[in-house]
Amino acid sequence: MTQTLLFACDLSAENRAAFARAIRLANESGARLDAVHVLDPYLPHRVLHDLENAVVADMQAMLTDIREDYALPEPSTLLQTVAGAPYAEIIREAHDREVDMIILGAHRKRGQPDLVAGTTLARVLRSAPCPVLSVSQPANRDWEEILVPVDFSLATRHILRETLKRFPEAHLTLLHAWEIPGERELGSDSDYARWRDREVERLRAQLERETDQLMSELDDVPDLELVLEQGDPLEVLLTHLRRQPPDLLALGSRGQLGRQGHITEALLTEPHCDIMLCRAW
Repeated sequence: MTQTLLFACDLSAENRAAFARAIRLANESGARLDAVHVLDPYLPHRVLHDLENAVVADMQAMLTDIREDYALPEPSTLLQTVAGAPYAEIIREAHDREVDMIILGAHRKRGQPDLVAGTTLARVLRSAPCPVLSVSQPANRDWEEILVPVDFSLATRHILRETLKRFPEAHLTLLHAWEIPGERELGSDSDYARWRDREVERLRAQLERETDQLMSELDDVPDLELVLEQGDPLEVLLTHLRRQPPDLLALGSRGQLGRQGHITEALLTEPHCDIMLCRAW
C-alpha cells in the first residue's frame, strides 16, 4: 500500500519550508503527497467555487517554485481544498486518507507561549491519529542528528520505533533526565554520593536493556548515543537544544511526565529545530 503524507498548506511565506520538507520526504519515501488548504466554510458558494480554483492554482505555482529552488523532483501529488475549521479538517482528512504523517509549518508567534495552545498546530498535535511534523528549518538541511527524550514509557518506545523506521540512517541521541531525591540536602554526603552513583548506573543499565530489546525487533541497528543528565526534564532538554540543537527532535505525546503539555508548548514557542510528535499508541 502506497504511503500518504498530508501537508496542511496555508500559502504563507512561512509555510514554504514545510512544503519543501514535505516534497522532499515524499520523494525519499516514495509516498504520495496530499496538500490540503482549508477554506472558510461561511463564504458564499459562488465565492467558494472561484476561490477553490485560485487556491489550487496558487498551490501548484508554489509547488513548482519550491521544486525549482531546491532542485527536487515532483512526487505523486494531490492538491485540494476543503472547507471548515482548519484543525478539525486536517484531523478529518488524516483519518479519511489513513495518512502516515501530517506536516505543518511552525507556530508563527514565537516567544509567546500563551498563544500556542489555541493554534491549529497545537490542536492538531493533540488529536492527530499519526505522527505530526512541525517544520521550522530549511529543507536542504539533512536530518542526520535526531534527539529523542526517553523516560521508559510506552510513548518513548513508540516514538523511538517510529523514528528508527522512518530515519534508519540518522544518528540518534537518547536523552534521559531525572531528579534524584535528596540531592539538595545530601549532595555533599559521601554515602549519599555512592547511592546516587549506583542509581545512575542502574538507570543506564535499564535504558540499555530497553534499547537492546527494541533493537532486537528491528532489522537494522542504528547509530545510538545514550545521554543521562540529572535535573528537571524540561530544563535539561531546553539546555541541550540551545547548546547542541539537533536536526530533528522526536517526542512522544505522553512521555516525560504529567508535564507533556507544558514541554510541548515551550518547544513550539521557540523551536530550535524541526519537531516530530507521536502519540503513545
